[in-house]
Amino acid sequence: MEKILITGGKKLSGMVKISGSKNASLPILVATLLTDEDCVVKNVPHLQDVETILALLRILGKRISHHNKRIRISSTYRLDSEAPYELVKKMRASILVMGPLLGRLGRVRASLPGGCAIGARPINLHLRGFRKLGAKASFERGYVQLDAPRLHGANIYLDFPSVGATENLMMAATRARGRTVIENAASEPEIKDLANFLNKMGAKIKGAGTNIIEIEGVSVLSGTVHEVIPDRIETGTFMVAAAVTVGNVAIRGADPEHLEAVITKLREAGAKITVNNKEIKVTSGKNLRATDIETIPYPGFPTDMQAQWMVLMSLTKGTSIITETVFENRFLHVGELQRMGSNIQVKGNSAIVKGVPKLSGAPVMATDLRASAALILAALAAEGRTEIFGVHHLDRGYEDIEKKLKRLGARIKRVKE
Repeated sequence: MEKILITGGKKLSGMVKISGSKNASLPILVATLLTDEDCVVKNVPHLQDVETILALLRILGKRISHHNKRIRISSTYRLDSEAPYELVKKMRASILVMGPLLGRLGRVRASLPGGCAIGARPINLHLRGFRKLGAKASFERGYVQLDAPRLHGANIYLDFPSVGATENLMMAATRARGRTVIENAASEPEIKDLANFLNKMGAKIKGAGTNIIEIEGVSVLSGTVHEVIPDRIETGTFMVAAAVTVGNVAIRGADPEHLEAVITKLREAGAKITVNNKEIKVTSGKNLRATDIETIPYPGFPTDMQAQWMVLMSLTKGTSIITETVFENRFLHVGELQRMGSNIQVKGNSAIVKGVPKLSGAPVMATDLRASAALILAALAAEGRTEIFGVHHLDRGYEDIEKKLKRLGARIKRVKE
């Protein structure tokens, strides 16, 4: 096991380069199951979640070759239709293989993912959509089996704009007979990036990035080359890192259009933000203002930035209210921030944060991916030394975060426990 040691109180300053999006890379890599031809995906970050999805693709019958951030995916032999528990349990996004395998083979058997630290996140929306497309579902010993000799187009309404359900159904519908319309679809940039990739393969998808997506099914998809969009959550995390350390950071390789809600809220809190093409500069003073947020699906304030925002609000003057509407159990980081001196009270799905003059270093435990990032931000701003345990969560979603922070002046290192 490893832990991260941080000695806080140092202003971050300099330039940081943003990696490719984890949440765009995973469905795009999975979408290669829809063809036997070679696909090349560029700007893929080196992360544990990416390694997990590549391991699953190998089991299903794909050959993988790496070169820097460029991944080539080829076919080796007949595709397997089963996603085993050993890999699905590691990462919920593994269930995204259901859509392309069902569309390609007419059948799929996948382990049910179960819950996770931030909430149950059931897959009922996925299954309901697959049934609309003509699939029959059966359940046995923790697995779901879907069968459909040939999918057909359908009108599908999602009760919630689920990113995973939108991606899964969009991939399946590319191989369905006729036209599929997904209403109340997720509109995140990662959805649009997946649609762009699929269209390069020969799919006919319109409306991705809006809440109504139309897919005209095709009989075959081909190989292609695609570059993944930058990671908007990593971008937002470094923006808050600059603000919380009263720093001055230039963030390059980002897409400001994907972060309008975060940029607006940071400006409202008093940070100075300059946007120039693919670069975002964040400069912050000491007197930031308490600012309320409510997490909602894109283009609203992202749930994946909620924990980081709570750290910033812990050090502002006044009281802010943070409301979490996306996941039912995403305040597990509160207790750890309280150990460092934050004044936070949770009431239902809201956290009332009263700003304090300073945080103090302490031993803390990361509970999930974004909580890990939040504790790093808190440690950077705190007086003294912080030990962060459970940092394996961090490796799922942030590429080389310690190296990037070191280049900005942070006193941070990873050590064996």
